[in-house]
Amino acid sequence: MAATRYDVLGIGNAIVDVLARTDDDFLVAHKMPKGSMSLIDEAQARLIYQAMGPATKASGGSAANTIAGVASFGGRAAFVGKVKDDELGRAFTHDIRAIGVAFDTPPAQDGPTTASCYIFVTPDGERTMNTYLGAAQNLSPADVIDQDIADSSITYLEGYLWDPKDAKEAFRKAAKIAHGAGRTVALTLSDSFCVDRYRAEFIELVKGGTVDLLFANEHELRSLYETGDFDAALEALKRDAKLGVVTRSEKGAVVVGAGKTDAVPVFPVQRVVDATGAGDLFAAGFLHGYAKGLPHTDSARLGALAAAEVISHIGARPLKKLSDLAKENGLKV
Repeated sequence: MAATRYDVLGIGNAIVDVLARTDDDFLVAHKMPKGSMSLIDEAQARLIYQAMGPATKASGGSAANTIAGVASFGGRAAFVGKVKDDELGRAFTHDIRAIGVAFDTPPAQDGPTTASCYIFVTPDGERTMNTYLGAAQNLSPADVIDQDIADSSITYLEGYLWDPKDAKEAFRKAAKIAHGAGRTVALTLSDSFCVDRYRAEFIELVKGGTVDLLFANEHELRSLYETGDFDAALEALKRDAKLGVVTRSEKGAVVVGAGKTDAVPVFPVQRVVDATGAGDLFAAGFLHGYAKGLPHTDSARLGALAAAEVISHIGARPLKKLSDLAKENGLKV
């Protein structure tokens, strides 16, 4: 197999997050299901922004956050996602390149503005998201460069790509190229509401072999298999997936594959400040370890470390260099 240029290449929605603290009463008043991700239009985005308290802006997007984490671990990382050539788009481009991620997707010159996500963080650290996809939904197969995918050890895709039609086709194209080059395709289910929309298609991606490595949290997994019984859902995943990684918040994570089930505990954190990005950063640690050929349990420990770092502060990307943090905790990177 040919050498790789990138350890992980992520494809996803290029989004700028707008974060604000709030309380449960605000969510109820604005009919926002706590802990959910809702798609909104530009008019709704304006109204929500006007209703927000003091806010912080930061580049985000599920797969982009994961790729930022891979780079922070010292991995060779690339990202494919669509922004517009506007203020938010230029900010996103600057931020992701500044952390060492290759990002060469041409920005749109016209059409909708760069995507934004309005995130409300309640005192318990839970986040509720309202996403205006904007330019991100115009990601197309033409933005997927064959050689970049073939040169990547892992191509990582987010479930949110299943909403826009062209992005879904870009997903399928990337998976086909990756497998043609003998590479690994990974998918994160992204959100239980996303799973509700595309359950049958996601199961087919896993069972049919389009996806080699599946990431899900406990809620997403139970939604995927339409059961309230976690153990039953895990058994179904073991049956369907080549390799699956399930995060369970304070209960840690479970890795299933090759007839084995391994549980990995969380890294302790003094206080959960903001749960935004916890799953994304867990995936970053696991993917980095996987690309380096580490045992699955060691990869999951890197994931747990990254998740603990990101939930200890506001924002969905690490503030500390994860490679240094791993070494401080005696973990291989």
